[in-house]
Amino acid sequence: MFKSVLIANRGEIAVRIIRTCKLLGVKTVAVYSDVDVNALHVKLADRAVRIGPADPGDSYLNIDRLVQTAVDAGVDALHPGYGFVSENWNLAETCRQAGIKFIGPKPRTLVIAGNTVDCKRIVRKAGVPVIEGGETVFYGQEGALEAAHELGYPVLLKAAFGGGGRGIREAADDRQLLQGFKLASSEMKRSLGKAGLFVEKLIKPARHIEVQVVSDGSGKVIQLGERECSIQRRHQKLLEMTPAPGLDESARARVGEYAVNIAKALSYENIGTIEFLMDSNHNFYFIEVNSRLQVEHPVTEMVTGLDLVKEQLEIAAGEGIDYDQTDVEINGAAMECRINAEDPASGFAPSSGRIEKLFFPGGAGVRIDTALYPGYEVPEYYDSLLAKLIVRGKDLEEVRKRMVIALDEFEIEGVRTTIPLQRFILRHEEFSKWNLDVLFMQRNRIIESLAEKLSGEKALLAERGAAIAAVIMESGWTTQAQRTSATSIPKQAARKEARFSDTV
Repeated sequence: MFKSVLIANRGEIAVRIIRTCKLLGVKTVAVYSDVDVNALHVKLADRAVRIGPADPGDSYLNIDRLVQTAVDAGVDALHPGYGFVSENWNLAETCRQAGIKFIGPKPRTLVIAGNTVDCKRIVRKAGVPVIEGGETVFYGQEGALEAAHELGYPVLLKAAFGGGGRGIREAADDRQLLQGFKLASSEMKRSLGKAGLFVEKLIKPARHIEVQVVSDGSGKVIQLGERECSIQRRHQKLLEMTPAPGLDESARARVGEYAVNIAKALSYENIGTIEFLMDSNHNFYFIEVNSRLQVEHPVTEMVTGLDLVKEQLEIAAGEGIDYDQTDVEINGAAMECRINAEDPASGFAPSSGRIEKLFFPGGAGVRIDTALYPGYEVPEYYDSLLAKLIVRGKDLEEVRKRMVIALDEFEIEGVRTTIPLQRFILRHEEFSKWNLDVLFMQRNRIIESLAEKLSGEKALLAERGAAIAAVIMESGWTTQAQRTSATSIPKQAARKEARFSDTV
């Protein structure tokens, strides 16, 4: 096992990795930007090194600086976490050249997995179904338009070089395709520096199913079951669960076999996730490979009993996998809700500020992965993820009920969060029936309904405040101080709306 590891990331995933390293007796080196000097991962690591200013381009995305910091710190390995440069082949190659083990796939695998078009060609040869189209990368609208005409509308525009759900646009006609191409190209150029897109046939309705795999790089691949990831907003996952509702054992075995075959075809090493779309007839179509630790990995950990970060470290250290597929047991069900610093009622506007109050839920089967603490200043520069609430139970319905209870207990004051949205989704009739697909949010008008509910609750709160004020005024209080106090009640009620909206 490694003696020391540099964690090239921040926030909850850095904290998560540090804890497993401590379990294994591995020393940790954290990196931090100027605004993260008081972050929890900095406090928990054995050593912390400033990596640069707040702008991620000058800190967490700066590959040369990350690797040089690792060299200067004398570490054995580098763990990239997820996001930032976690799937960047150049980081893996630069680490290799510097004599530092990259905890993840080999550079060649990252190159292939990062090019969805090339990856789909390999997947086709492995005998796994792929969605029609997506064989050519387009940098101009004309080629994409021609491809859409050949496939027939509706189609989907997707980023050819990754993007984690970004750079995706649906098009039902030429006008939408041209507009979507311009927007998606601009988005991907800003986030990845590459603007190539491909066009594929749109499957509708569809569910997003992914399979967790573990591979030692020498041909041994273990699949750890599937996760349902269909609850999304603009192709960004909001919550995940396992097992996928309504999936029969035949379909479950089939998608697991597909995932293993893909990992073998890529000579995959370490852990990764193979993502699929599933149509209404339980036919699966390959989407992409996420060649890193997933945000939702705790869902799989809760039902398998495995520590996936520990698996990553052991494989990277050459210790291999000491179990077989028949040894993997899936026990019960689990679900994860992503708690983001965003305001769902205001178009998911980002929220930053100081955490004034924090109360975590608890009880049997409840887990919190977070880097929050009272007094922490949530910065505006990075991903909005604040915490992951993970719950386990005997089946999905018990998990759903337990998650509702946990969300009701969860309190964060100082920033707006998506907790009200998660509560609303979990209590929705269609969700409780497990009637899920990637258009769940639009089909059920979730955002609009939540906004209407919050608006109604706000009006009711103000009305109650006004009624109380009227009663006090009629009670005969006549001093100026008494009148001022009474008339201020509605205003106080309005000011409390921000806090109240996080409790509905």
